[in-house]
Amino acid sequence: MSQRLRLKPICLLVLQALACSAYAAPADATDGAAAGLAGAAAAPVQTVEITGQGQSRQVQNINRADLVKALPGTSPLKILEKLPGVNFQSADPFGAYEWSTRFSIRGFSQGQLGFTLDDIPLGDMSYGNNNGLHISRAVSSENIGRVAVSQGAGALGTASTSNLGGTVQFVTLGPADEQGVTLAQTVGSDSTSRTFVRYDSGLLGGSTKLFLSGTRQRADKWKGAGAQDQDQFNSRFEHQFGEHTLTGFFNYSDRSEVDYQDLSLEMAKRLGHGWDNYAPDWRRAVDAANNKFSGAVTNQDDAYYLGRGLRKDKLAGLSLDLKLGPATSLKTTLYHHDNEGQGHWYTPYAASSPTMPIAIRTTEYSIGRDGVIADLAWDFGRHTVNAGFWGERSLHTGTRNLYAVTGPEDSNHFLSNPMKTLFKQDFTTNTTQFYLQDTVSAMDGQLKLNFGFKSPKVSIEAVNRVASRAEGKISASKSFLPQAGLSYSLSRDDEIFASASQNMRAFQPGVNGPFSQTQEAYNLGAAQLKPETSTNVDLGYRFKRAELQGSVAVYRADFSDRQISIATCAGIAGCPTKLVNVGKVETRGLEAIAVWKFARELSWFNSFTFNDSKYKSDYLEKGKTVAASGKQVVDAPRTMFNTEVSYENASWFGRLGGKYTGKRYYTYLNDGAVPSYWIANLSAGYKWKSVGMVKAT
Repeated sequence: MSQRLRLKPICLLVLQALACSAYAAPADATDGAAAGLAGAAAAPVQTVEITGQGQSRQVQNINRADLVKALPGTSPLKILEKLPGVNFQSADPFGAYEWSTRFSIRGFSQGQLGFTLDDIPLGDMSYGNNNGLHISRAVSSENIGRVAVSQGAGALGTASTSNLGGTVQFVTLGPADEQGVTLAQTVGSDSTSRTFVRYDSGLLGGSTKLFLSGTRQRADKWKGAGAQDQDQFNSRFEHQFGEHTLTGFFNYSDRSEVDYQDLSLEMAKRLGHGWDNYAPDWRRAVDAANNKFSGAVTNQDDAYYLGRGLRKDKLAGLSLDLKLGPATSLKTTLYHHDNEGQGHWYTPYAASSPTMPIAIRTTEYSIGRDGVIADLAWDFGRHTVNAGFWGERSLHTGTRNLYAVTGPEDSNHFLSNPMKTLFKQDFTTNTTQFYLQDTVSAMDGQLKLNFGFKSPKVSIEAVNRVASRAEGKISASKSFLPQAGLSYSLSRDDEIFASASQNMRAFQPGVNGPFSQTQEAYNLGAAQLKPETSTNVDLGYRFKRAELQGSVAVYRADFSDRQISIATCAGIAGCPTKLVNVGKVETRGLEAIAVWKFARELSWFNSFTFNDSKYKSDYLEKGKTVAASGKQVVDAPRTMFNTEVSYENASWFGRLGGKYTGKRYYTYLNDGAVPSYWIANLSAGYKWKSVGMVKAT
């Protein structure tokens, strides 16, 4: 496992003009949203909702006030790293470079978590994704209004079949009631430029409102050659008729990013932290492909000429929220996602000709997903019953091709007409999930109990179009995955909570699932494969005072039938993998979070995490026992601490903070580790209330 060891500081100038317009509304017109914003200017609001009041699980919300303080274009995942239990790593300053992103909660990796945008599933947001897309492509970061993080088990109705651990739910910032234009311009080092423009129509006819936005980002890598560029378009409308609401959106993303070379700890020590791929030095890349090394390079995998990722995504949805009666509501959402992607590597493991030892190796993706989500809520007496259904059909194709080159060329486009296809597979994945939950209020609302279950089923059919990979059918299903919890108010400001749940992670199509093996390996192991499952238990206490609020939680997670893909050659060579069940993981931990509000303008945020995640089983690899039992889980630091002092008044704001991340192992035997480190952050800004026709909100 490669580790990202150090990030270069980046200096960026942010010029922002918010809600720039000559407003169509009368000068004295106000509404609830405007009044709330005006109040926020006079008395800054708390940026992190600590309490999750009434929730039976450990939950925190990052709200809009916190999101707007981040540099435009910053991944919302990076903003979440301040929360307890959350570990985030990335090789770029924005945290948006997908290949390098490492995001985990309580020791569960990104592929074992659940992610949604406005209830629509984003899959596990992995890089070579087969069932979703990354949040950085799903919507511009400026258009995110709120993020909810559940560190343990997510809500039963979450549209995910990967959330063994927690869930992250992103909510779009809806259209404003008042007409306006939002502008944000960022310029900085390494030719960084990001332009964001959003138009809000305001209320049209008293019942309809919409927004349109465009984003253009250009930035060179902070080391090595190449750019990381993205263009995005987002749109959304809301129409109110009676007590009912119709909402629709269409988002488009076109992303092109040149990769950083992966660095192991050994490589960083030998080659230096500034080491990267060879581009634009084509001669050195050719020499290395011919095993003629220079400098401290000792093998062909120390660097390649260039790597690149191309992604185009279209995501659309339509939701109808009906008020069926005084105590009954039904929300139904239809969605469609279309993806086209290619990953390029100039590989020394394939020759274009007898005289050219390098070719371009691609992994090519396409996704077509269509789904429906329905949620029914019914209140009667002391009960609130929630029931829902999620169904999705996904068509995914994964292809590995080789393209001939004669020298360095502009490969910043989708390639066609390969010289050889190494493998091609088509996958049809059908997902259904039903859930039912009852929440009971007792003791005049002092006690709330919730209990329910979900029934997921995921069936995959793989068809092998070009030899060397497996085909067949496989399903993962559980008819009864229970969840129960309680919250009990000791007083108006003190609450205890507890929850327990069982979850399942479905098998995955694509380059890392059971069909990434040879047909022989699949046939031998498919009958014994079991889907990964987990049992999560939370117990915690929340408190709120005039100057102080926070929570403390202890948790336990038992993870069974953990699957890993064992590489059989260097990653760039693209050999079939071997999928192995490596047994159990046991996690115990503690999380604490507290915010002191010393004055209206000054607050101090702190979070602490202790996580003890250990493998509980040995396993066989190439006929040898890997003695992993008792070892710490890779990329899961035992301790993390975040502290941040914030100041904000009507004109100025500033933040000074730091995060400590403890030692992380990158080998299953714990004989290789990245040492602990601190990262400090400082930001400050000034807000103009108005400049000519420009009006701040």
